[in-house]
Amino acid sequence: MSEEISRLIALQELDSELAGLGRETEGVRQAQADREKAVSEREAQAGRCRAKAVELEQSRETIKAAGEEAAERIKERQVRMMQVQTSREHQALLKEIEDAKRQIKDTEDQLLQVMEDAEAELKKAAELENICKGERKLLAEEAAKAAEAVRQIEARRAEVLARRDQLALELPEAQRRRYEKLLAKRKGLAVVRVSAGVCQGCFMTVPPQLFNQVRKGGEICSCPACQRILFYIADENEPPVQPVRPRPDDDHDLYEEAEDEESEDDLLNDE
Repeated sequence: MSEEISRLIALQELDSELAGLGRETEGVRQAQADREKAVSEREAQAGRCRAKAVELEQSRETIKAAGEEAAERIKERQVRMMQVQTSREHQALLKEIEDAKRQIKDTEDQLLQVMEDAEAELKKAAELENICKGERKLLAEEAAKAAEAVRQIEARRAEVLARRDQLALELPEAQRRRYEKLLAKRKGLAVVRVSAGVCQGCFMTVPPQLFNQVRKGGEICSCPACQRILFYIADENEPPVQPVRPRPDDDHDLYEEAEDEESEDDLLNDE
């Protein structure tokens, strides 16, 4: 395998590690943000419970006032009963008194229910606030650990980035530009292995003649489908590949280039 191909492989390994470190950092930060969000939502829920208790207490005053009004109505109707002359008027006043008594009973039941509901909301709020207090303490401890984890990841990233930049400078400018473009266009994967005659970037079969060239490792070869740079390392589990003498039209008979991929000529022209 040529020195230039070895450098490209090493460069791809460093770029892949950098991408992984970036995802790791984001994962640590996202996990901390998720924990913070969960605690904040629980605190907001506790606040809603207390607000509900206040609302219930306000409705209790309204219900109480309705009961007092019914009691006054009973007194007023009882006074009027002493003054009525006919049985019909007497019966009408009795009915109004009974209706007012039922209203008083209903308001008493409502007041009891409202009181129980308000106490339940306050109890729930207190429980949530107690939980949040513990979670806030734990969150502060986790935040310190997360910050240290990110610091270590960033330190490793700076180290890898320095090695990566130095290695990139050792490549010919044209080859480095081509690699960088492939890295951007192919989702961070510019250099891939060929295994059992298949490109491990796009999983298309590589034409036999090209596969033989890749196996020799003397020159840089690209996948006709995805244009990624190819390399070959023997795998003891890989079945042996018999050399194939290509016909002049092998590239067209055995392989159809993907329509939606940029051709190698396009990449080279952009350079």
